[in-house]
Amino acid sequence: MTTHDDQLGTVTEIMRDTRIAVLTYHSAEGTLVSTPMGTQDFETPSTVWFITERDTDKVHAITADPRVNVSYASKSGWVSLTGTARVNEDRAKLRELWDASAGIFMSGGPDDEGNVLLEVSGATAEYWESPGKVSMAIGLAKGLVSDAEPDLGDNDIVTL
Repeated sequence: MTTHDDQLGTVTEIMRDTRIAVLTYHSAEGTLVSTPMGTQDFETPSTVWFITERDTDKVHAITADPRVNVSYASKSGWVSLTGTARVNEDRAKLRELWDASAGIFMSGGPDDEGNVLLEVSGATAEYWESPGKVSMAIGLAKGLVSDAEPDLGDNDIVTL
């Protein structure tokens, strides 16, 4: 039997293995917009941090409607994290999380008022744990030549 801690461990592993996440939010017009974001840190999957510029359509849209989804994909599997986002202006936290990659994409530094944090508070995470490349390839091949459904790994939803 899979425990809540086991589920959180799986979600955490997939998120840590993913270099670039995809943040999806509602635009001012109400359409869904997805943008790649580098996860700067997360203590647990329930709190995820991104660095962004303040004066962007993304920040304006999230301020108006904080509902977001953050998706992660790695060789370990996939995670779809749902929750809410908010602008966080904690300069100490921004300095702590600032790294060379942030400097590549944004002007100024962590003390520049134009740079802020997006703090995502996760509510649920749906995950699909990959059975591995070889097992998946064999399963897909079996599915092509027979009526058998391929084993695409385990899937579950965990409340954060």
